[in-house]
Amino acid sequence: MRLRAIARWRLLALACLVHAPLAQAVPSFGEVRQDFSSSETRVLSREGELLQRVRTDSTVRRGDWVALGDVSAALRTAMLLSEDKRFYEHSGVDWAAVTAAAWGNLWNQRTRGASTISMQLAGLLDGDWRRSNGGRSVVQKVGQTVAAQVLDRRWQKTQILEAYLNLVPFRGELVGIDALSRTLFDKAPHGLDDREAAVAAALVRAPNARPSQVGQRACGVLREMRRDPKVDCEAIVFFTEIALKKRAFDASEGIAPHFSRIALREARQGADGKTQPAAMTSLRTTLSAPLQRYAVDILGQHLQALRSSNVQDGAVLVLDNASGEVLAWVGSSGALSQAHAVDAVLAPRQPGSTLKPFLYGQAIAERKLTAASLIEDSPARIPTASGLYIPQNYDRSFKGWVSVRTALGASLNVPAVRTLVMVGVDDFFDQLVRLGMPMRESGSYFGYSLALGSPDIPLVQLTNAYRALANGGRYSPVAYARGGKPQFRQAMDAGAAYVVGDMLADGNARVRTFGLDSVLGTRSWAAVKTGTSKDMRDNWAVGWSDRYTVGVWVGNASGEAMHSVSGTSGAAPVWASIMAFLHQGQPSRAPKPPPGLHEQWVDFGPAPAGQSGAGFALEARREEWFLAGTGQPRFALDGQATGVDEMVGGRSFAGRPTEARGADAPAAVRILAPANGTIVAVDPDIPPDRQRLQFVADSAAARWRIDGKDVARGARWAWLPWPGRHQVELVNAQGEVLDSIRLEVRGAGVKQAKR
Repeated sequence: MRLRAIARWRLLALACLVHAPLAQAVPSFGEVRQDFSSSETRVLSREGELLQRVRTDSTVRRGDWVALGDVSAALRTAMLLSEDKRFYEHSGVDWAAVTAAAWGNLWNQRTRGASTISMQLAGLLDGDWRRSNGGRSVVQKVGQTVAAQVLDRRWQKTQILEAYLNLVPFRGELVGIDALSRTLFDKAPHGLDDREAAVAAALVRAPNARPSQVGQRACGVLREMRRDPKVDCEAIVFFTEIALKKRAFDASEGIAPHFSRIALREARQGADGKTQPAAMTSLRTTLSAPLQRYAVDILGQHLQALRSSNVQDGAVLVLDNASGEVLAWVGSSGALSQAHAVDAVLAPRQPGSTLKPFLYGQAIAERKLTAASLIEDSPARIPTASGLYIPQNYDRSFKGWVSVRTALGASLNVPAVRTLVMVGVDDFFDQLVRLGMPMRESGSYFGYSLALGSPDIPLVQLTNAYRALANGGRYSPVAYARGGKPQFRQAMDAGAAYVVGDMLADGNARVRTFGLDSVLGTRSWAAVKTGTSKDMRDNWAVGWSDRYTVGVWVGNASGEAMHSVSGTSGAAPVWASIMAFLHQGQPSRAPKPPPGLHEQWVDFGPAPAGQSGAGFALEARREEWFLAGTGQPRFALDGQATGVDEMVGGRSFAGRPTEARGADAPAAVRILAPANGTIVAVDPDIPPDRQRLQFVADSAAARWRIDGKDVARGARWAWLPWPGRHQVELVNAQGEVLDSIRLEVRGAGVKQAKR
C-alpha cells in the first residue's frame, strides 16, 4: 500500500510539470465573458429595444450572461453549501477535502468529493480536464488542480463564482443559471427563493438523476440553508418533480416572432445566396418598438371586439414609403388565434376589391378612362368561354351611371369588371406582376374575376404594391435590413398613380357606399382602399400617407367565413388607429402632382330616366385631374340604359358616355349578345324564370329566330334556355338573315318551381 501511494505522488508531481504550460494559458475573466454566446439571438428594434428572443442553437440552451449581483442571495448560498463550503478560504484547491478524500480512498471509505468550484470551472473552460463517462484520470485531475490555482491567483473570487454559475450544466440541454431559472421556474435568476435555489444546487451534483433523487438532495441542501432538520422532504420532492416538468422558457418570446425569423434569415443570407452559419447574439432590425407594441395591442383589442362575428385572426404591416423598411410586422393575433404560428403577413389570401386601384390606374395610364369618365353600374352578363360571368356589387344594388372616381371610391364591382373588359385580362395580370405581386396562374385562369381580387396574394406584397402608388408608381422590394438604398423601377405611370391616390383620398367619392361619417376619414391626408373576399373569408384595409403605407388583414386562418363584417367594421378601424398613431405628432400632407397632369373644372350631364336623380346632373361640378390630352369640360350620356346590359368585345351598348362614342359604333344590324359559341350551363336547382338568357340586337326592328322558328321581335329578348345546340338568327321583315350565332345549352332540364 505504501509503495502504491508513493508511486501515485510521484505521478502527480510529474503531471504538474507536464500541465504547467497549459495552466499558464488559462483565459482571463474578460475573455471568457466575451466568448460567451447565448443559444438565442436577441432581436432588437431600430431604437435598440429588445423585441424578441429567438433560439438559434438547437444543441444547447443558454440564456444571457448574468452578473453575480443579479443572482439571488439564496442561490449563491445554496451553491456554496452544496459544492464548495470553504470557497472563500482556499486558493483554488481545498487541500483539507483532498486529504480527506485520499484517506477515504486509501481505506475504501465513501467521502464527499474534493472538487472545488474553481476546479470545476477549470474543467468547463478546458475540455482536456472535463469528466468523461469513466471519470477523470489522475493526470486530468492534476491538470485541473494546477489550473484551479492559477484561476484563483488571476481572478477574483466573485468572478470565478459568476463564470461558474453561467457555464455550469444543470439538466439536459440547460446550461447556465439564466436558462435554468427561466425554463424551470419562469423567472429571472435574481428572483429565485431558497426552495428553487436548493433544487438548482442539487442539479449540479446529479443533473441526470431521477426527479425524486434530485428532490431528496435538494431537501438536504435546504436543511443546511435554513438550519432546520425538520424540513418536509416529501413536499420538496413533490416541488422538484413539478419543476422538472416545466418548459416555460419558450424557443421564441417577445412581440415580433414572425418578423424576427425573417430578419435573422435575411441577415444570414450571404452574397452568394447561401445561408451562412454565423452565430449572432443580437440583431438590430428596422422595426420600431413603440409602433410594434401599439400594432400588437390595437389588433388584439379589435379582434376581441369581433369575436362575436367569428373573427380570430389578423395581421398588420407598416412600411416606410421612402426606404421600404418594415416598421411593424404583426403576423398573428397570438393567444387569440388557434394558428398563432402561421404568419398571416406572408399567407396568400384573396385581396378582394383592393386590386381595383391598380386596374383603374392602368386604364387611366392607357388613356382609356379618366377620373371623370362615366361607367354604368347596372346588371351585366359577360359571355366567356365557360359561360356567362355575372358580377354583383357588395350591397346587391346598382347605382346607374357613375364616374370612375365614384366607382373606385364606393368600391363598385360592375364598373370594375367593365374596366377590366376594356383593359384586357392579360394586360392587367402583367400590371400586377410588375407591381411585385406573386401570380402563380395566368390571366386567363382568373378571367374577369381578376378585377374583384380572385387571386391569392400575401399582405406583404399587396401592401408594398400600394407603397408603389405612394411613390408615384415606382416599385422597389421590401427592405428587411436597415441602411440599404432602395432600387426603384417604374411600374405604373406616375400621373395615373397620382390620380388613383387622389381618388382614394376623396371622402366624397366613398359616400355612396361608406356614408359621410366613415372610419376611413383621417384627420390628415391619406389614401385607402378596403376589400372583402368571397364568402366573407378575408377583410382588408390598405392605404398610405405621405410617409407610411399600412396594410391590415382580418379573418380566420382556417378559411372559415366571418359573420356580418363589412369593409369599415373589419380591418379599417385598425388601419385608421395605426395611421393616427403614426401621425400624432406630424400631420400627413398631400403629395405634389407630377409633370404632365393638369386640373380643370368638369360638369356632368343629367342622369337618365329610371336612375335616381333623373333629370339632375349625374354628379356635382368639380375640379378633376387629367393626364395630358385626356381632359374635357363636360361628361354626359348620348342615350339611356335600361334592363340588363350585355358587354361584348369590351364595349357597352346600352348607352355610353359621349367621350366613348365614335367610329366604332356598329354600322350594320347584328347580334350584340350573346357571343357566338357561348356555352350556357342550366342549374336544375334554380327556377326557370331566374335563368333566362338575354339576347341583344342593335335594332328595335329586329326579329329573332331559333332553330328556324320565329320566336320574338325587338332589340332585346329574354329566352328560357333549353339543353342542346341551337342556331340563333336575326332576320328582317322579308325573312333575310342579317346575323347569326351558335350556342350550346348544357344540362338535363330544369325543375319546376314549387307551388
